[in-house]
Amino acid sequence: MKQTNNNVDKGHIEQAGIFGQKTEIILSVICGIFLGLGFLIQNVFPQIPGWVSIVLYIFSYIFGGYYTFIEAYDAISKGKFEIDFLMLVAAIGAAALGQWPEGALLLFLFSLGHALEHMAMNKARKSIEALAGLSAKTAIVRRNGIQEEIPVEQLLIGDIVIVKPNSKMPADGVVVAGNSSVNQAPITGESVPVDKMPVDNPDADFSNDKKKDAAHTVFAGSINGAGVLEIKVLKEAKDSTLSRVVQMVKEAEQQQSPTQQFTKKIERYYVPAVLILVSLLIFAFLVIDEPFSKSFYRAMAVLVAASPCALAISTPSAVLSGVARAARQGVLIKGGKPLEDLGVLTALAFDKTGTLTEGKPVLNKIIVLNGTTEEDLLTMAVAVERLSDHPLASAIVKGGMQKLNGKIIPEATNLKAVMGRGVQADINGSKVIIGNDEIFKENNQSLLPQKIIEQVTALQYEGNTTMIIKNDDNYIGIIGVMDIPRPEAKEVLLQLKRAGIKKMVMLTGDNQRVADAVAKQIGITEAYGDLLPEEKVAAIDKLMEKGNKLAMIGDGVNDAPAMAKSTVGIAMGAAGSDVALKLQTLH
Repeated sequence: MKQTNNNVDKGHIEQAGIFGQKTEIILSVICGIFLGLGFLIQNVFPQIPGWVSIVLYIFSYIFGGYYTFIEAYDAISKGKFEIDFLMLVAAIGAAALGQWPEGALLLFLFSLGHALEHMAMNKARKSIEALAGLSAKTAIVRRNGIQEEIPVEQLLIGDIVIVKPNSKMPADGVVVAGNSSVNQAPITGESVPVDKMPVDNPDADFSNDKKKDAAHTVFAGSINGAGVLEIKVLKEAKDSTLSRVVQMVKEAEQQQSPTQQFTKKIERYYVPAVLILVSLLIFAFLVIDEPFSKSFYRAMAVLVAASPCALAISTPSAVLSGVARAARQGVLIKGGKPLEDLGVLTALAFDKTGTLTEGKPVLNKIIVLNGTTEEDLLTMAVAVERLSDHPLASAIVKGGMQKLNGKIIPEATNLKAVMGRGVQADINGSKVIIGNDEIFKENNQSLLPQKIIEQVTALQYEGNTTMIIKNDDNYIGIIGVMDIPRPEAKEVLLQLKRAGIKKMVMLTGDNQRVADAVAKQIGITEAYGDLLPEEKVAAIDKLMEKGNKLAMIGDGVNDAPAMAKSTVGIAMGAAGSDVALKLQTLH
């Protein structure tokens, strides 16, 4: 089927129709109904006058040819002759030969194909709108000592915005006041929320610092945790990371495949050539000794034969069969091109978080020290962490409670959280500290024993976020929290290798150490970490430059540009975000 270039105009036509955006598909169905009635009367009820079936065919022509005529007229007014015009003229030619059913069938199939194609385009546009909807609409900004709420489009570089708990970040920037944990998974793909704290010098120049410290940097569209943050705006709304994601998806969606470009090029010459040939054949009676009626009949026959009827019939049926079969297996495919492209893939690129992994941190490792039992270690950890609102605390509490199997947990008191370091509390008169090595450097804490440092390092190289637990003066254990691989991931990768996929890589926003650890566990040989959305796109470009037919498989918004850029983009099902699914379900 032809891909139209006037997508925006087409959307406007559908909006103006009597049935709104469904007008085109409804008119196509009505065309089919009149066609079916006409065919039924003509072949099953011969006692009914023939003019009745012709009237029904004429109505079928009107409903099936309405949008085809509009697009053909629009193209001709711009000096272009496209397949729409040829199909319309062929249908008229069929009517001139008395073959009303053939002409009506041609228009029905063509209009139905167009309607389905435009529905897919509209869904893509809505998906991009949904992607843009992830950003905050307004921001609380402090100017001249006064707080006011303004649209994010009015934010200026250097503005100080106040972000309340559980709110979306309105702009890219750095934290100048406050502490909180921020969920950056929709933007960067990081599996664990990132603790944010103020920069040392809010007046410093951050313009040339491409990779600012993650502890200070925030992205528009990420979600604030329990604390209040003050953000210094470093980029206007149109230049934010999320805006770039939206723009990259738009650009990728608008790009035509080489096959589409070749088809458009042939179409430019094919349609005028057929029309010229038909015009010459109409006047063949001037050269050949035959009546005008015979020349006209031959010209119309050539016109009908030259129109891509076979393509209009065979292609949709073949695609429909493949798409329907995939749907029965739980796979949704957007159309014929991705269906064909799946058969020529030589490489796969995977997102990590939520695709190869579970998508949420869980209690993964427990190491007991100095004679402490696992039960006592988990009891203290759960008692303290259930008072905390840190995202990792819930993973520790949930995993600990499952292992403790209903044991009564003592009450912890006097909780004190140290952002980016850990927490401490009192349990039955004992002081319990849980955190990374930084928290033990404060308050004149003794240096960590070398053995503990080695154990922590080993866990971190396995991809764990580690927390050391100390009870009074005694180090009692280490806990590792991690977004663990899906149980079936390793076996799926083995099956893909057996199926002929030569290259499989991982692209993730998580740090390189975590990426390497997960890749090692599931059998991926190449892993690239610390990637922003545009860097994922660059990695896809680099892989495809080497001649790879590549599919990008992901689940989050940050994966959408890379999926759109690849040969085939595959969005994970239940694990995927709604926007990613809308944008890229086997695009």
